[in-house]
Amino acid sequence: MPYLIAVVALVGALCLVDLVLTLGVVRRLREHTKLLDALYEAVDLMGGPLGGGQLSPGDVAGDFEATTVDGTRLTRDLLPDGTVVAFLSPDCSGCHEKLPAFASWAAGQDRSRVLAVVDNRSGDPAEMVTTLKPVAQVIVDSAVSNAFGVQSFPTFLQVATGGKLLAAAPEISRLPAGSPT
Repeated sequence: MPYLIAVVALVGALCLVDLVLTLGVVRRLREHTKLLDALYEAVDLMGGPLGGGQLSPGDVAGDFEATTVDGTRLTRDLLPDGTVVAFLSPDCSGCHEKLPAFASWAAGQDRSRVLAVVDNRSGDPAEMVTTLKPVAQVIVDSAVSNAFGVQSFPTFLQVATGGKLLAAAPEISRLPAGSPT
């Protein structure tokens, strides 16, 4: 009987230690979440994506001419006002993580105002093109990324007619146009 009491007391003590450690982990996760939220707010205030693009809100993208996978010719001056441009790369794990959410968001938008630029410098873009083609205009080309000064993937931009940058963010939900309509 004394052994049973000792075992029960030991298990109870272990459970108590486990509870204290779990509460510590939860507290730490909340602190990290607050820090990440503050970082994203700071990035939004700076007007640029994480990793820093060369363009800031108000700047105009460089000239480009590209053809979508559907065969439509696009230039900086042919972008409709309020177009959301997503820059993705096939070898980017963050791009693959955010691809389903972006495709879901794009499905509820006017397809002519959603442009997905899949960088073709590395990796096979076929999976991304297949996912995005029904919901967005898709360009597979690195020249468009260069015209907008994109240096990190994924990057989401909102542009006005003529390629004037209105907003930039590392997530579609952080753009003014990024909220589902």
